[in-house]
Amino acid sequence: QVQLVESGGGLVQAGGSLRLSCAASGILIRFNDMAWYRQAPGNQRDWVATITSGGTTTYTDSVKGRFTISKDNAKNTVYLQMNSLKPEDTAVYYCKVLVSGSGHYWGQGTQVSVSS
Repeated sequence: QVQLVESGGGLVQAGGSLRLSCAASGILIRFNDMAWYRQAPGNQRDWVATITSGGTTTYTDSVKGRFTISKDNAKNTVYLQMNSLKPEDTAVYYCKVLVSGSGHYWGQGTQVSVSS
């Protein structure tokens, strides 16, 4: 049974930093591409960043240079380091994995709120 558990969200002032974690069970992240998405109130869920099984990273334009996705295969955990946060980064952040032959799995989300 695949399970993803996010943590690390909170309230921070603009310009501040947060690090989100996504702890996986039921899969080994070293063999899967992992991604972060976010959803602001009234908006659709948008892709933020991906790290492939091989460690290649990609980002949506609005977070390039500010966010860093990384992983620790030994801890089976993916991270999202968020720096220089802006009010428009306020959203619920979700971790996602696509398991070949099985489907997409999402975590429960963690709230990030950035005050101006």
